[in-house]
Amino acid sequence: MRKTGRQTAAVYRLLPTPLLAGGTIVLCAMVAIPLLYIVFSSMNSDVEVARGAYFPTEFTLANYTKIWSTLPLGNGLLNSVMIAGLVAVVSSLLGIITAYVLVRFEFVGRITILRGLIGLQSVPGGLLLLPVFVLFASAGNYLGITVIGTYWGLFLAYLTFALPFSTWVMVTYLRGLPKELEEAARIDGASSLGVLFRIIFPLSWPGLVVSGVFSFLLGWNDVMFASVLTRPNTQTVAVVLQIFGSSAEGGALPLYGQMMAASLVCAAPVVILYLIFQRFLVGGMTAGGVK
Repeated sequence: MRKTGRQTAAVYRLLPTPLLAGGTIVLCAMVAIPLLYIVFSSMNSDVEVARGAYFPTEFTLANYTKIWSTLPLGNGLLNSVMIAGLVAVVSSLLGIITAYVLVRFEFVGRITILRGLIGLQSVPGGLLLLPVFVLFASAGNYLGITVIGTYWGLFLAYLTFALPFSTWVMVTYLRGLPKELEEAARIDGASSLGVLFRIIFPLSWPGLVVSGVFSFLLGWNDVMFASVLTRPNTQTVAVVLQIFGSSAEGGALPLYGQMMAASLVCAAPVVILYLIFQRFLVGGMTAGGVK
């Protein structure tokens, strides 16, 4: 007797249907209730939010217009998009080139480098904050180069953490690509660079998107390094939001409505990025990019 798809799924299901449905509802509620509170509070007055009101008595979009004059949100968004976007592009390109060398060529120290990539992922970022700051400050003193407070200084700090991750993602992805395509290209006379740019790059878009998106999120969500290595004109949106939240808390009437509106505006680019590259993200994380 042949099993149907529903019977096959029931065999591999670990939890009974009522318990699975109940757990799904609880998890969805844990995510949806805080998110809805942020949305409703962003369309409510500061007084009502301070009183603890969940639903606004009168829906208004005034908070979304006030935040652009209350805090330098536009400059922070521009800085974050520029720095995080550049980190995503550079780390993805360097990651696939490095991964191609590590996967397809044999040389002394190859295994050590691969193990080092894994080890670097376990180093907490807070542990490197002081050494990075001292290194950048020393570069300014001894080399006459201004690093702290510049865009490229923060870019280098983010690239330090994003590049090992991107390289390891592409290593695991390239291991799943068939070598026969590269061998056929070499028979036709293609060089190593020709194989990389004509064969590997077109086939690695899902892996590149995965590494690029995660590298972008690293720069977008960071507060610790950005608060130390930037100045007011180079601050990212995460730092701007943190400063606004700290200053608003100390006021006579906390600007909770504007804080919620600013949080949603800061989260919008990440959501849009995910929606655009959703197909590549799913393909990269299931077809060999992240296992």
